[in-house]
Amino acid sequence: MRRSNEPLWWVPFAGGMMIDAMVIPALIVITGILLPFGIIDVESIRQLLLHPLTRAAMFVIISLTFFHAAHRLRFALPDLGLRALKPVLGFILYGGAILATLVTGAIALQIIQ
Repeated sequence: MRRSNEPLWWVPFAGGMMIDAMVIPALIVITGILLPFGIIDVESIRQLLLHPLTRAAMFVIISLTFFHAAHRLRFALPDLGLRALKPVLGFILYGGAILATLVTGAIALQIIQ
């Protein structure tokens, strides 16, 4: 019996699912409600985002969200009629998540501005 690489993709999927459920709503409240209404000062958020630990946390949050989306799409798209792409869908979606993670890492390290 051939071994599957499926468990390798379940770990970032589960992490992304947890992040999407717990952290993203808080980020939406901060950036969508508190900042526009002036409850939080923009300069304080800017200073927070310049801190290296905040950049690392945002990198983890964003990259796990990419893998969560890729894993969900890998199993949803064939059910929506893209059965012909099923053999290459994992490569395309997980490759896109890896590429997006690399770009996010470059942004977090201020290589790309």
